[in-house]
Amino acid sequence: MGLTYASIKLTNLFSRQSVQVSALVDTGATFMCVTEEIALQLGFDIGEVMQQMVTLADGHQRKVPKIAPVEIAFENRSYVTEAVVLDNEPLLGVIPLEAMDLMVDSRLQRLIVNPQHPNYPVGLAK
Repeated sequence: MGLTYASIKLTNLFSRQSVQVSALVDTGATFMCVTEEIALQLGFDIGEVMQQMVTLADGHQRKVPKIAPVEIAFENRSYVTEAVVLDNEPLLGVIPLEAMDLMVDSRLQRLIVNPQHPNYPVGLAK
């Protein structure tokens, strides 16, 4: 298995500024993570936003900026959420993946909509 990347559109719902990015699909990450450059392209001032404590893959904890509201769009799916500003690569974490009912096709190394629900996302309510 290798790394899976997906082309997603991010939109700041306040300013309506959008950017298309290639994000690493990271099922070990919780949130949508964006770089400082992406946050700035979306029109956020990361010095004036809330902070989120996150635990990094190496176990260290760090307080990072959190931007919102951000709409994530992929194919016929979208989700409005918060994103944390972290590191040098955008990551698409498990919360937006589950909310948009997306799956990783590990054989083809690509992100896909759930084939059982091709027209709209279905989430677990319990």
